Amino acid sequence: MHIGIAGNIGCGKTTLTRMLAEHYGWTPKYEAVTYNPYLEDYYSDISRWSFNLEVYFLTQRFRDVLEISRSEKVIIQDRTIFEGVYIFVANNRAMGNLSERDFNTYMDLFHLMMSMVKAPDLLIYMKSSIPHLVSQIARRGRDYEKSISIEYLTGLNERYDKWISEYPGKVLTIDADGLDFQNRPEDFSLITDRIDAMLYGLFRETV
Repeated sequence: MHIGIAGNIGCGKTTLTRMLAEHYGWTPKYEAVTYNPYLEDYYSDISRWSFNLEVYFLTQRFRDVLEISRSEKVIIQDRTIFEGVYIFVANNRAMGNLSERDFNTYMDLFHLMMSMVKAPDLLIYMKSSIPHLVSQIARRGRDYEKSISIEYLTGLNERYDKWISEYPGKVLTIDADGLDFQNRPEDFSLITDRIDAMLYGLFRETV
């Protein structure tokens, strides 16, 4: 089984991935942020390094999805391959940071990759407001994230909401603003109860 955690920069994806993996005994698959050779250059000059960064991410995510498809374990993934395309690449294209030539090349590569893999069995979307994201980003203090603009985060948030509204698979939306699942066990239990409901049908979901 493949479970994906989706959400904007700073929403708590990695923390939730780790906690759910520990809680359920699932195998975590984390996004390669620390070792990405383009990340610091990207935040210092987005238009110059967008294509390089996005192709690197696409390659890493495709490798992860191939490994997931071959595994018999339940794997929970920190960010999906789809977000790189429908959120970050689309946003960079709209902001003029990615040329049409580079965008078309990227999409050709993406469609070829997706002919070989399938979507997650469950997508967990960490929905967050801009103030919450800014607070979380500031708290973790990564130097390369200090130059992220409100405009950039806002564009990503708008695209996340649109993508989720059109997503054809099974989605569980979590309001990250209203929860402190890392420090409050009752908040974490609210999340796991909803996951149990969607995966195992322990009780009927309510809106």
